[in-house]
Amino acid sequence: MTYKTINVVLDPIDEALEVGLKNLWFPICPSRFVQGSPVSLRRLGYKIVLWRDQVGQVHALEDHCPHRGAPLSMGVNLGDRIACAYHGVEVLHDGTVARVPGSPGCKLEGSRTTRHFHIRESNEAIFIFNASDPHLDSPPELTLPDELTSSEWSSFLCYVEWGCDYRYVIDNVMDPMHGAYLHKQSHTMSEGEISAEFQIRDTPSGFFFEKKDQRDVNFDWTEWREAGHIHTMHLEIPYPKTGGPGGNFAIVGAYAPAEKNTTSVFFWRCRKVQGWERDTWRFLYKNRLEERHWRVLEQDRVAVEAMEPNANTREFLYQHDAGIVRLRRRLKVLAEQQLEHQTPHSQT
Repeated sequence: MTYKTINVVLDPIDEALEVGLKNLWFPICPSRFVQGSPVSLRRLGYKIVLWRDQVGQVHALEDHCPHRGAPLSMGVNLGDRIACAYHGVEVLHDGTVARVPGSPGCKLEGSRTTRHFHIRESNEAIFIFNASDPHLDSPPELTLPDELTSSEWSSFLCYVEWGCDYRYVIDNVMDPMHGAYLHKQSHTMSEGEISAEFQIRDTPSGFFFEKKDQRDVNFDWTEWREAGHIHTMHLEIPYPKTGGPGGNFAIVGAYAPAEKNTTSVFFWRCRKVQGWERDTWRFLYKNRLEERHWRVLEQDRVAVEAMEPNANTREFLYQHDAGIVRLRRRLKVLAEQQLEHQTPHSQT
């Protein structure tokens, strides 16, 4: 019996997008995930160990001891470093080997051989900079949208993991029309037409994909933003007066590739409220609204997870999908630019 060798050629652009674009900030987990003991997560194509030091600051390294490759997450948290459980090798939070107790003075000591990740913690989430340089000393500042930083806004983080490629999550958000069908029984999405004409409106940091003749009725638009070295998606859902003060209900979304065909999904649910209105909104959200919002999100999850991993290779798109097409093209351009600027050092 003879066997034929099949060579599979992988698309470098798709490979780059699958694990997340470089030199951007990504939220990778809720703050509550990281407590005293080291935690191991797969994000952005890496296995990462996270831990907190004595003052509560989060640190992150690739979860790989430079000695023999044992997971550092199995080791001991020493504050500014982790001691590997396998042979006691101590790795500082910047990736430098501080001590090799089994062989003091060996060449491994003082080497910076472990990938280090810059961390920021904000809005109940831990953000990581996906640097092309594994030993980048100074990342650009993380600048989050006003809805998450301004005192005029109040927000709650909704975190969930979906069993699909993160690009399917992005496609779902860049599709306002599905709200009129999949979510038509929702208390906030039962109004509005079930057909619409869409347009794309450019902005300095991205674009809107919006219904032409319908506003503040249903899920009427989505905005894509590339600002502050982070990609975010924005939308608003009109709310009845029974939903409390604050006007429309805003959602800020950001997403990170996790395990294969798994996405870390972050939705911050926001209202523009202050003073007693802020207190009222937060009370109503926890006691009446949060459960409803989870039901809507669950509808999205079930629908997207039920799609085959290659579903986007067998599509027949029409005008309602122009926003998806525009965003896919934009991400492809960014991936091409990334590949053009890669050096052998940045590919490690």
